[in-house]
Formats: sequence, C-alpha cells, structure tokens
Amino acid sequence: MITVTFILKDGSRQTLDATEGETLMQLATGNGVPGIEGACGGFCSCATCHVYVESDHPLPSPAEDEQAMLAGTAAVREANSRLGCQITLTPELDGLVVRMPERQ
Repeated sequence: MITVTFILKDGSRQTLDATEGETLMQLATGNGVPGIEGACGGFCSCATCHVYVESDHPLPSPAEDEQAMLAGTAAVREANSRLGCQITLTPELDGLVVRMPERQ
C-alpha cells in the first residue's frame, strides 16, 4: 500500500491510501483534498496541482514542460515545487508528504 500525506493550508494533515500508477493529482482530486484543482485534467498545462514536496523521497527531475508550468504558478515557486499531475505514485513513494500552496 502507498500512503501520501497532504499538509493542508490550515496546517492540518490528510493521509490517503493510493493505488500504484495513480498520480498525486488524481489521488487528491478523487478524494476531495482542498487546494488541488487539477483544472487541465492532468495534462501539465495549468499548474493548478502545484505542491511542495516535504519528504525526501526520490523523484525524477521535472521535465521541460513541467518546468515551464512551474514558472507561472500562482503561489511562490520553491526548490521543492512540483506538479501533482507529474508525480506517478509507486511503492518507493510510500509515505510521501506534500504541502499545499496558499493559492493555485
């Protein structure tokens, strides 16, 4: 089982069980996590699934299209900024912790 913890804007935490192969954005939107919109449906064209990765899990570097979208996020881009639609959940990411930005 893969668990992911979302730190919400108010500081509370929501931990969910994920299915391997699901994206972080799909997990969040499918479970009503506040702060993740996913307006484009996961096509890396809107940046409304911006998160800050708080845990030290190994993630592949963002591709060029993700980098371009992260340059235009509504919230401040930080070194740990990623788009949830580009994080595919695998057993290696069990225990992943992400923080919601102030706005999308």
